[in-house]
Amino acid sequence: MKVALIGDVHANLPALEAVLACVHKAGVQEIWHVGDFVGYGAFPDEVVQQLRREGVLSIVGNYDLKVLKFKKKRDKWRKSKRPEKYLAFKWAYQNLSKKSRSYLRALPEEIRTEVAAKRILLTHGSPASNEEHLTPDTPEGRLGELVKMADVDVIICGHSHQPFTRQIDGVWFINTGSVGRPDDGDPRAAYAILYIEPELIQVRHYRVEYDVARAVAAIREHELPESFAQMMLQGRNLDVVLPEAGA
Repeated sequence: MKVALIGDVHANLPALEAVLACVHKAGVQEIWHVGDFVGYGAFPDEVVQQLRREGVLSIVGNYDLKVLKFKKKRDKWRKSKRPEKYLAFKWAYQNLSKKSRSYLRALPEEIRTEVAAKRILLTHGSPASNEEHLTPDTPEGRLGELVKMADVDVIICGHSHQPFTRQIDGVWFINTGSVGRPDDGDPRAAYAILYIEPELIQVRHYRVEYDVARAVAAIREHELPESFAQMMLQGRNLDVVLPEAGA
């Protein structure tokens, strides 16, 4: 089986379209998405609709869950969160249709499946928490703890926006990287392709250029913070680009 692994689209439709074009050319049989449809980008509803049309197997991400709570949390968050982050939650919530909000609410936080006798877990952060960042530098001891907790052969995750593949105690950890908001200084969209056979697992990570100018123009057209545009231009997170956002 040949599966495309994607995650952390963060409302960046141009990046998603570029990745989907690549994975379709690759002839994948399925597309699996590890969450965070929305956040910072200008196309939250369009991203949800596109992934639904594609029939993508998806879970909900931590950012998606926070956006869904915005209506109840907005007064508290207006005081407690950085203005840019508050505005990102507000924009995403207000620009999701009721149908898309309902769809996101109905998604599971993890999916367990089996392919070619391999037990597979799709989770956003880690088997322990949807907010745990797994990276190429996560200590082996911690990954070993997660192996025991998950009891599977393959763990597919996102959230940290750092693509990697590691094997611990015979278990594969695969982080898809971020389609729409890379954090490693490379603004190209990230995804992976997983090959599974009864006696073989192979993973290949890819980066693809997309129409960054279109994504940035949409952010500016809707008068969202310039820092959101800089994240996409630089391939960096908000904490890194914010000091330079006014430049």
